[in-house]
Amino acid sequence: MKALQDIVVLDLTRVLAGPYAGMMLADMGADVIKVEARLKGDDSRAFGPYVEGESCYFMSLNRGKRSITIDMKKEEGKELVKRLAAKADILLENFRGGTMDKLGLGYDVLKEINPRLIYVSTTGFGATGPYKTDPAYDVIVQGMGGLMSITGQEGGEPTRVGASVGDITAGLFSAIGALGALHARTLTGKGQFIDVSMLDCQVAILENAISRYLNAGIIPQPIGNRHPSITPFESFKAKDGYVIIAVGNDTLWAKFCKLIGHDEWITDERFNSNANRTANQPVVKELLTPIFAEKTAAEWISSLKEIGVPVGPINNVAQIIEDPSIKARDMIVSVEHPVAGHISMPGIPIKMSDTPGTIERPAPVLGQHNHEILTQVLGLDDNEIKKLEEDEVI
Repeated sequence: MKALQDIVVLDLTRVLAGPYAGMMLADMGADVIKVEARLKGDDSRAFGPYVEGESCYFMSLNRGKRSITIDMKKEEGKELVKRLAAKADILLENFRGGTMDKLGLGYDVLKEINPRLIYVSTTGFGATGPYKTDPAYDVIVQGMGGLMSITGQEGGEPTRVGASVGDITAGLFSAIGALGALHARTLTGKGQFIDVSMLDCQVAILENAISRYLNAGIIPQPIGNRHPSITPFESFKAKDGYVIIAVGNDTLWAKFCKLIGHDEWITDERFNSNANRTANQPVVKELLTPIFAEKTAAEWISSLKEIGVPVGPINNVAQIIEDPSIKARDMIVSVEHPVAGHISMPGIPIKMSDTPGTIERPAPVLGQHNHEILTQVLGLDDNEIKKLEEDEVI
């Protein structure tokens, strides 16, 4: 049994935020029907690198889905989308604000066709507000949302987070909203409209940075790898690489001081409380830097784990792929793609005891399931499908 095995998702999204949400639902067993533009498909199919002409970017975000190509600008294409929406539980879209209404496929139209439809709109700035029709990309919302202003080294320029968290957080919140609405539908029998703004999502994840400004009047700045209110809570260079430690309380500080042979720092007024250590963070950093340089990263990780201090290496991508925990938890998986062949990708991070997620199929080739979806879902015959092909609707 799969958690969402009886759920049909109509995925009209492209590139990253929306496809990520759809992929999560597919991983949990939903039948995700991905609607793509004729001939070119999802924009991300044009993003490299490629394996046998297939985009690794696209394949990493669209596993488990079925692909159908539809020209939604044609009336026959709009009709097909409406018929698919009538069969769907969830619709995902991430067009620029107002686009779906212009196409005649907005929520007000589709809810009349299917009152149980959960319509998830993931846009840059939401369905309301002064920017509702503006386009957005990850880097734009990371900048506008304040995240870049607190990322990077102290005194450095604003820095984009390496992963596309502007898109990914919006995808995560979209999936959460869809699942919440599914439960609400069991109580009311009705679907609803879900409005997710990428910019809103960036504000939602600023956590203590927002709190510090709203409640203490502090405008946070980039501070590198350290924590603004816990010390020592940052990276240090060992003999052969970096380690990052999190001495989160005074008890751990005392154990840490004994380990490194500086018991006197336990009672030193500069360091005898977290508040004092944080006030004197530059001094703490200066004192600990030469100490960490004396041993290898592996030696530090072993000794710090032994006394209960949270610690870890700073891995590059190649190193984390080989991490024993990642291997033990099946976080790197492989699928056989019909064109690209053997493709590896991140696994499913949500581990469910009774209804575990699985990757049922690789990302689809463009239009791979046209005939299958039109016959199985909409009941069209071969002549009707041939006519749609001749009219360049699919």
